[in-house]
Amino acid sequence: MSTSLRKASTWQGSRIEKYLSVFNIGLQNTFVYRWNYFLRALFGLIPLAGTVFLWSAVFKERGGELHGYDYGSMIYYYLLTLLVSNLVTPTEDEWQIAADIREGQINALLTKPMSYLAYRFSIFLSGRLVYTFVTLPPIALIFIYYRDYIVLPADPLVYVVATVSLLMAALIQFFITYSLAMMAFWILEISTIVFIVYSFEYFLGGQMFPIDIMPSAVQAVMKWLPFYYELFCPIAIFLGRLQGADLVQALAIQTGWLFLAWAWANYMWKRGLGHYQAVGG
Repeated sequence: MSTSLRKASTWQGSRIEKYLSVFNIGLQNTFVYRWNYFLRALFGLIPLAGTVFLWSAVFKERGGELHGYDYGSMIYYYLLTLLVSNLVTPTEDEWQIAADIREGQINALLTKPMSYLAYRFSIFLSGRLVYTFVTLPPIALIFIYYRDYIVLPADPLVYVVATVSLLMAALIQFFITYSLAMMAFWILEISTIVFIVYSFEYFLGGQMFPIDIMPSAVQAVMKWLPFYYELFCPIAIFLGRLQGADLVQALAIQTGWLFLAWAWANYMWKRGLGHYQAVGG
């Protein structure tokens, strides 16, 4: 191996070690709040209970099916929504990033040979790992309680494709959260902006109701929005409600939104950092 290749390999190895160290620190810091996460997950089941009673009343009144959903498949959908949202949704990352910017802690990070985006992504991964580990027990109990409604896919390929879509959904959510937090370079309080965007995510992402019970014209518009791919897409794939050409199109659009969200996150960082340095940050 030439000297230049050896140096490049050593440099790459040191970069990976740095981010692994950040991941480990994030793991330790996040684990301190494990009981907070557990209680949050536990009380997060209350909306699920309300949803179960709501759809029970709807199907009792209507009878039959609603756009291919019966009572059992609707409950199964909300169980998957609960699980997927716990796996992919960032937890307070935007507030931590905004605090780094607002309180000047970002200055120490700027002096280090480290990408801030990669630094925050390492913390995001550690947070997701701890949050998932702590919140899975109560979610598992709910799945066991409603086990009669659970129908697992028979095709192994469905698991693979749904997992790929799930990973892309997590990345899209992270990059959008990161971009929102970058607004702290210009404004003191980002909570209003975050609340507005999260409201759209909740309504248009499939947490309130399955997207595919909407009229066809509305679905056609929602499929081109990023919110569709932050939660609903991997669930629909797992349930077999996206197949064939529709599945290929959904994965292509989701991939496009992933790269767009990544590019926007980098753009917001560069613009924000330029503004920060210009005003003497």
